[in-house]
Amino acid sequence: MKTGIVGIGLIGGSMAKAYKEAGHEVYAADTDAAILEMSCIAGVTDGELTADNIGECELILLCVYPGASVEWMEKNAPHIAKNAIVIDCCGVKRKVCKPCFEIAAKYGFTYAGGHPMEGLQNSGYKHSRADLFKGASMVIIPPNYEDIELLERIKNILAPAMFGRITISTAEEHDRIIAFTSQMAHVVSNAYIKSDTAKTHKGFSAGSYKDLTRVAKLNEVMWTELFMDNADYLVSELDGLIASLKEYRNAIENGDADTLRELLAEGRRRKEEVDG
Repeated sequence: MKTGIVGIGLIGGSMAKAYKEAGHEVYAADTDAAILEMSCIAGVTDGELTADNIGECELILLCVYPGASVEWMEKNAPHIAKNAIVIDCCGVKRKVCKPCFEIAAKYGFTYAGGHPMEGLQNSGYKHSRADLFKGASMVIIPPNYEDIELLERIKNILAPAMFGRITISTAEEHDRIIAFTSQMAHVVSNAYIKSDTAKTHKGFSAGSYKDLTRVAKLNEVMWTELFMDNADYLVSELDGLIASLKEYRNAIENGDADTLRELLAEGRRRKEEVDG
């Protein structure tokens, strides 16, 4: 199988390595010519993805920012083969899926929204690895939820990435849930580390500090776009968190141990409930 990958940073580079290790031909496009050359010399890619070979690819993975993914589709859709599947790997889906579904329908190929639920606090090709997605979940937003044959084909064509689970969703549901499971966690982590006390944490910090600050080291350009593209759901989650934090703050400030104890117990019970 010939696979085209647009963007070979952490996600695209890991996809490229996974598909290459599985024995497939991999062609890549990236704005950084040096990275493209490095991946080719390393044997991770077989050449540049261009208008001349796009039509030979059975699978094309869009591993760039949401806006760039739509722009690439608009520009290159005429070159994509009708038997090909295009899957984006963006962190939001509404802003990408709607225009890309329309483009795919116009030119007669198949597009599905996608979001690999795995990553690292470090970005870039140099941190990519073939087993990054092993055992992880891949969210898929298909054009037709009743097309079992297509869903099976998507599952099979993604096999080289070694996902442990394929989760089917709508773009709306994906963005609503991801605002909580991913985006708010990044906002909280990034804000938490701004305390002046963080400068003196060494010798006083352990696992809880490391867990809460791990994703504070983020790519601000990418996350700004993702947050703005999902502003409605993210703001709703942040409003809920701020209101909850005020309850804890008020109980502590007022010396209300009973209320604080119940708030903590409620949080413990909720954790046990949602995690089973």
